[in-house]
Amino acid sequence: MLEVIENYKSLKESIPEILDVSGYRNDFVAKRIGMTPAYFSVKKQRGNWSEAEVEKILDVVTKANEEVLDYLDAKFIASKKTNNTITSDEFEKQMGWK
Repeated sequence: MLEVIENYKSLKESIPEILDVSGYRNDFVAKRIGMTPAYFSVKKQRGNWSEAEVEKILDVVTKANEEVLDYLDAKFIASKKTNNTITSDEFEKQMGWK
């Protein structure tokens, strides 16, 4: 359960980066989520987004934007990485393929 909360916190902290990766201007996203550009800018600086705002922002920037989806996928994969990795050669040896 704590992992879900940590993932959400990480996502919320990543909103400025996600916006940059999306290529959308702040005023465009602000208008799409029903917020004035000035208020959006303040919220972006402070990072005090509500859950509903995070959801709306992600909805706007991820629609048909592969770069944002790739960024979010990479962030998820990085959060799941462990130190228990082996090379492909070691894996093949363990599987008896070599």
